[in-house]
Amino acid sequence: MRPAIKAGLLMVWRDPDTLQIGIDPRRAVALRGMRGTEALINLLDGSRDLGQVLAAARDQGIGRPAAERIIGLLAAAGALHDFPAATLRALPDGPRARLAGELATVSLAHGYADGGALVLARRQAACVRVYGASPMAASLASLLTAFGVGRVSCTGAAGWPGGESSRAGPGLESWPPAGRVRLGHPGGDAPSRARRSGPAPRRPDLAVLTDGYPPEFPATLVAGAVAHLTAAASEAIGVVGPLVIPGRTACLSCVDLARSDRDPAWPLILAQASGRASRPAACAAALAAAVAAQATAQALAYLDQAAPGAVVINGTLELVLPDWQWRRRSWATHPHCRCSRRPAS
Repeated sequence: MRPAIKAGLLMVWRDPDTLQIGIDPRRAVALRGMRGTEALINLLDGSRDLGQVLAAARDQGIGRPAAERIIGLLAAAGALHDFPAATLRALPDGPRARLAGELATVSLAHGYADGGALVLARRQAACVRVYGASPMAASLASLLTAFGVGRVSCTGAAGWPGGESSRAGPGLESWPPAGRVRLGHPGGDAPSRARRSGPAPRRPDLAVLTDGYPPEFPATLVAGAVAHLTAAASEAIGVVGPLVIPGRTACLSCVDLARSDRDPAWPLILAQASGRASRPAACAAALAAAVAAQATAQALAYLDQAAPGAVVINGTLELVLPDWQWRRRSWATHPHCRCSRRPAS
């Protein structure tokens, strides 16, 4: 263990005997009986393992029992973590500096004692495919890449399964490879054999659907047991969710069936609106950025496995201008939807 005060927390003294770690009362802890411990506290920066900390403390006149007591108090208060030195050393300088803030955030938000190393490992091993041709889709894919997701593809309208090409932003993996693979439709044949040599693309851990996806595509993802999240912005309204975990949560068909229950004209409206978009779209840059950020946050929460009861499971987050307040709407699994009869993934 390389004990370190959790990153992202300032240390201040409430009085000569009381050390406060963190400023905001929702994060801060205060420890009494800390007079004269500054020398030991300064050693807790992750640059030494526990044995080295104790040895350095002894050199500064702090005996082992006293040092162990202080470190134990800090650990019990949740103010210490095991600094992920090896994880950070494996990263290039740029990503290391950027992801240090990510690790500090997940460590504080979820109380991880490993400095967020496990979360980073999960993100680096994950594969996410973002579908859509809008700037919001590209922004979302770029954010996922910046925040440590190992494999991110951004596929434009021409690159939908069954299409002929795909578009990827700088540094993003392109999927599906042009001319290689087509996904089968729900209830249809299995995916066709590759028309070109090469391995089949990896099954994604998460798909994110933004604009212009074919109406049958969500059912294809459900049939393939691929978790997927939707994100959209139009008519000065942003919507993120639901997050669909096939066989376990409400799917997009459940949402449409629920809307049809409330509005008998909804199927006709949906049929006319499918594949169409208003021009220009009523989606200001700030709204697109807000939706991309919210969708990124929800995707990462799923990948990090930090929030199994994520707010967009069986629900959507909706941002209606001009009040800029996110509100949640619940959607239950619909009893007439075929997804409820599929085995859980």
